[in-house]
Amino acid sequence: MKNNKIVIAIDGHSSCGKSTFAKQIAIGLGYVYIDSGAMYRAVTLACLKGGLFDNGKIDLTRLPQLLSTTHIAFRQNENGVGWITLLNNEVVEEAIRSLEVARHVSIVAAIPEVREKMVEQQQEMGKDKGIVMDGRDIGTVVFPNAELKIFMTADPLIRAKRRLKEIEEKGQKATIEEVLANIEERDYIDQNRDVSPLRKANDAIVLDNSHMTVNEQMEWVKEMVNAKIREINT
Repeated sequence: MKNNKIVIAIDGHSSCGKSTFAKQIAIGLGYVYIDSGAMYRAVTLACLKGGLFDNGKIDLTRLPQLLSTTHIAFRQNENGVGWITLLNNEVVEEAIRSLEVARHVSIVAAIPEVREKMVEQQQEMGKDKGIVMDGRDIGTVVFPNAELKIFMTADPLIRAKRRLKEIEEKGQKATIEEVLANIEERDYIDQNRDVSPLRKANDAIVLDNSHMTVNEQMEWVKEMVNAKIREINT
């Protein structure tokens, strides 16, 4: 029997449009979409709500209890053309995209206990293939045997402009300097953390979308997916 479903792992820098890209792939292929970045943002939001942060540091003694009572899930939106994130059954899709969460998420994502808990949940969600997952270590840690691995990147200033537009469209305020500084800081932390640092898997295909439209990216990935399915069924 031919297998027409694969695991697609998308890694890369922050604000490259990984989530938008992954969601559209999932919709186009009829796959399940899992946003690992949203999972870490949701844990970060839970930590902020729980008062675990003090002067930029997190209370590690209270973290295990919080993780044990934190449940993250995804569901398609009412139009069936996207996904929303739920934290303990509460819709938090907008809250986890705030600049406050962005400022703290790399700290939370670098904590071994957090990553272990999230990877465990992600692997359970994706055990039956036919999934698209994006994040920082999907192709290297979560699904090292994924059939198709994509590493996304783009110029930092272009990423900052995209992120600022998202922030402004939600009625929030920030400057390009603040957003660019946040992106550069997150890049450094993501690439230099001790646990699951951001790196390109040896067998990943690089997609630099600095000057690509969404449609151009989708055409590109369709060719990659079709080629990979032909390869595994040969």
